Amino acid sequence: MIQEVTMQEVTMHQVTMRRLDAPWLREGPLARVLALLDRDGEEARVVGGAVRNALLGEPPGDNDIATTALPQEVIRRAEAAGFKPVPTGIEHGTVTVVTDGRPFEVTTLRQDVETFGRHATVAFGRDWRRDAERRDFTMNALFLARDGTIHDYVGGLADLEARRVRFIGDPAARIAEDYLRILRFFRFHAAYGEGAPDPAGVAACIAGRAGLDRLSRERIRMEVLKLLAARHPVPALAVMTETGLLVQVLGGVPLLASFANMVKLEAALALKPDPVRRLGALGVSVVEDAERLRERWRLANAEYERLASMADGWWHLSREWEEGKGRVLLYRIGPEHFRDRVLVAWTRSPEGAADPRWKALATLPERWTAPAFPLKAAAFIGRGVPKGPRLGTVLAAAEAAWIAAGFPRGKSALDAIADAAVAGSP
Repeated sequence: MIQEVTMQEVTMHQVTMRRLDAPWLREGPLARVLALLDRDGEEARVVGGAVRNALLGEPPGDNDIATTALPQEVIRRAEAAGFKPVPTGIEHGTVTVVTDGRPFEVTTLRQDVETFGRHATVAFGRDWRRDAERRDFTMNALFLARDGTIHDYVGGLADLEARRVRFIGDPAARIAEDYLRILRFFRFHAAYGEGAPDPAGVAACIAGRAGLDRLSRERIRMEVLKLLAARHPVPALAVMTETGLLVQVLGGVPLLASFANMVKLEAALALKPDPVRRLGALGVSVVEDAERLRERWRLANAEYERLASMADGWWHLSREWEEGKGRVLLYRIGPEHFRDRVLVAWTRSPEGAADPRWKALATLPERWTAPAFPLKAAAFIGRGVPKGPRLGTVLAAAEAAWIAAGFPRGKSALDAIADAAVAGSP
């Protein structure tokens, strides 16, 4: 259910209006920016995600502002008030106004003149309905005025009440304006929707799926990672799998059962949803899968390294491992990669999220911190080993013996390991 409103719904000229008691509208930097722009013949309203989230009782997040004022007028007023205007997207009507260290994206109302993918030709306007109709989903096209009045031109309030993600107008036309909206449709359904996704939206996504190949790899990566970390991603991914969309995006077969198990494990272990770990469960079986995803989505090096580590021998892990064996792996690959790999192995095992032995292995980094190898080169140089290849060989042999002995720290044990390594080297 959406947040209670303080007045009855009123429909006038096909505009649905409600009133929301939002104290954050009346105080702080946002209130000052709105007061600056919402006067002297111009109007300004909060739009999009902040309104949606406020109605759902969630944190507002970024407060984007729509206004009838032209960009140069926004800049003039901001400068006169001592705020800092930054023309971040002025050609599209967007000026970022910074006050008290907080940025607010202020965008002049627009209407499409011509659309061809993301590169639409737009004209500035003063028509709130036309501006709403060019947005993606009905729940993202709600405007909130300074006095708490919500203006809904496209049925967003009813869809939000029903937890229904629906394209504005013709779904195919909205998708053709930006094919990323195919992924956004499923991401928003995973985050805010309930039940089956809107059938007309699904059909339009399937019909327009060839457009996904036109998108930049970076945009796909960003959108998919958000989808994987959403509130209820499994049903959305299931529909994407059934329609062939997920295979197209991943470039490989999705492991949906492994992904669903990862969601359960993170909840059981009170872990924050991790999109990279979830991607590993969904799309990585062998290192080649990680390499493919790196190329398809331009993954960051750290993201690729995590995926490659998950793929590197997860099938060797078992709930039968003793803690000593787990400590060796933890020492070798570090706590983040260790937890990732154990969880991936657990998602692909027959045991469920309540299994105590898997849990003990997965939580090992919380109970034990791997020490640094205490023997340094000086210890072996002092024993007559010259610098060069032999020194490296002796160090490696000593480290292996130290690990096999259970990471001892006492001087006598370390001296014995060092002496044996020197004596055993050619």
